[in-house]
Amino acid sequence: MVHVYSMNGLNIAVDGNSGSIHFLDDVTYDLLVQFKNPFTFEQALEKLRGRYSTESIREVWEEINSLVKKGLLFSPEIDHTSILNNMNIDNGLKALCLHVAHDCNLMCEYCFASKGSYKVAKKLMPAEVAFKAVDFLVNNSGKKKNIEIDFFGGEPTLNFSVVKKTVEYGRKIETPTGKKINFTITTNGTILDDDKIKYINENMDNVVISLDGRKEVHDAIRYDAAGRSTYDRILGDALKLVRARGNKSYFIRGTFTSRNVDFSKDVLHLAGLGFDEISMEPVVGKGEDFHIRREHIPEILAEYERLAYAYINRIKAGKPFKFYHFNVNIYKGPCLYKRIAACGAGTEYLAVTPEGDLYPCHQFVGQREFIMGNLDTGIKNNTLSERFRKANIFTKEECRDCWAKLYCSGGCHANSYYASGDVMKPEEMVCTMQKKRIECAIMIEAWRVLESEKKEVS
Repeated sequence: MVHVYSMNGLNIAVDGNSGSIHFLDDVTYDLLVQFKNPFTFEQALEKLRGRYSTESIREVWEEINSLVKKGLLFSPEIDHTSILNNMNIDNGLKALCLHVAHDCNLMCEYCFASKGSYKVAKKLMPAEVAFKAVDFLVNNSGKKKNIEIDFFGGEPTLNFSVVKKTVEYGRKIETPTGKKINFTITTNGTILDDDKIKYINENMDNVVISLDGRKEVHDAIRYDAAGRSTYDRILGDALKLVRARGNKSYFIRGTFTSRNVDFSKDVLHLAGLGFDEISMEPVVGKGEDFHIRREHIPEILAEYERLAYAYINRIKAGKPFKFYHFNVNIYKGPCLYKRIAACGAGTEYLAVTPEGDLYPCHQFVGQREFIMGNLDTGIKNNTLSERFRKANIFTKEECRDCWAKLYCSGGCHANSYYASGDVMKPEEMVCTMQKKRIECAIMIEAWRVLESEKKEVS
């Protein structure tokens, strides 16, 4: 299938099966919007007769037909049999998410983790469980050299001594095992201090700090147990940490709800503060006033476009930043297997509770039916394991005929489950927002290419 759209004065076509992207002139655009399948010159002439010359229509049709023959436009569905067979080969674990703290000092309204407790007793992960998790990852990572440990919560800095001991343990076993462990920590940033900042910057390959944008937006939904503001507590230390990180990776992770569908202002607020690695995620669910609902979608889609235009203006002004959902490399994206199966939840990626139980990912923790095993026994729920192994863009019915499948990779399994009760059924609103983000991302890259070409000519 071919998806054709126009944004910011640019005409773009995305071929869903090959993933190829084409920048179009007006004639080609007007022609491609008419057809969902390859077409003859006579059909093209019939559609555009009187609007363009016969010669122009023939020239465009011949170019389109050439791309069709090369498999770059109206390409056939990917022959996925051999791909799926290879995907069923156990290539080993890539990452573990260690829930070092099932406890939190904040009471964020939208928290999927039930204010950090995951609907179970609050608990901190003992060091021996964390060490066992590192061993489990190393021993089950197959031939992978680079593996990952993510420190998560709740709030992982509530158990910072175990975080440090785990890093120390991991570093000791890297050389004898031939592995390189990349460490990440996700924190709400409220109890950072100079010592923690120094340690994180020296030892964490990536850090994620939660900050929702404008002070009034953040404080209305991310407050502590006493209902007090947290924005001011986070901001200073977050800036201090980021400024001292040099070239090491980080993200400021924001969340938007139905209360701030003008979230582009929050993204730009964060960029204006000096943060240049930003994400902003929607809260989709049921039953709460802050959940994004169907009636919010048109405004949200328009807001993504407004953000894309502001993003370009920042680049023009010499003040660029990176917005996670606009990071699309149109020349060299993820490998095919990654495009098909996305995050690898339940296969390459698992979450570990303070007790050592294994879940497909952090968002399933607390749902007892999703326990896959534990660190002592390994994976025992083979039915569940196979369920996640088979979850990909070819087995999800809604994904097979979607133009965005090779950019979206089938979406978040947890979002699907909490919306429909089935990891194989993507949430429609999430898909709609994701497709708009992809459109914006491709448009931005198209603009970059054209601007670069202009400079070369001049």
